[in-house]
Amino acid sequence: MREPTRGHRSGAFRMASAAVGSPIAMALADDLQRIGAPVRRWARHQQREYTQGEPRPLAGDLGAMGVYLGLVSTAAAAVRASGKELPDRIPPGDAALLAVATFRLARRIAKDPVTSPLRAPFTTFQGPSGHAEVAEEVREHGGVKHAVGELLTCPFCLAQWVATALVFGYVTAPKATRLAALTMTLVAGSDVLQFVYDSIQNGALAPGGEEEAGVQ
Repeated sequence: MREPTRGHRSGAFRMASAAVGSPIAMALADDLQRIGAPVRRWARHQQREYTQGEPRPLAGDLGAMGVYLGLVSTAAAAVRASGKELPDRIPPGDAALLAVATFRLARRIAKDPVTSPLRAPFTTFQGPSGHAEVAEEVREHGGVKHAVGELLTCPFCLAQWVATALVFGYVTAPKATRLAALTMTLVAGSDVLQFVYDSIQNGALAPGGEEEAGVQ
């Protein structure tokens, strides 16, 4: 079969373009607009009822859920395609390791000064908060940047994403994931020891130390 010439290809393109702008295509677009109008009105009504005038990023939150579901679906498909078998059960020690690592990594992303460049496009610095942590406010309100800013500054919200990544890592590369989780768990343990050391330095563990600290 002879390959279509350039003229034939350009002619087909013009025909396709004309089809897009044809009365049938325009009528179909009008029908879609008409069918979608009640849905858009319902969504706007629900947003007004929920937000009560507050600039809440419902569309951005919905987009974040879509991204999360998309990533989970893609990762699950990749695991299935690789032929990896899901574990029947996770040993309690590994589960505890992943739980502590999730806590420490989520908090590091959301509150650590070193990771502030990740949050800078979506937040503004407010000042120090606790030991080696910073307080930040969402820069914009009511849009996608608001939703992303809230996610990046909320360790409880980030824990869902971090835990999912660690679980998929555990399924596909258990040894490397255990090492990464062990690192963050050791950091969390070190944090606890730092707080204990500071308490001892301040005399909080000595008899009457708490009362003296309260007086000061």
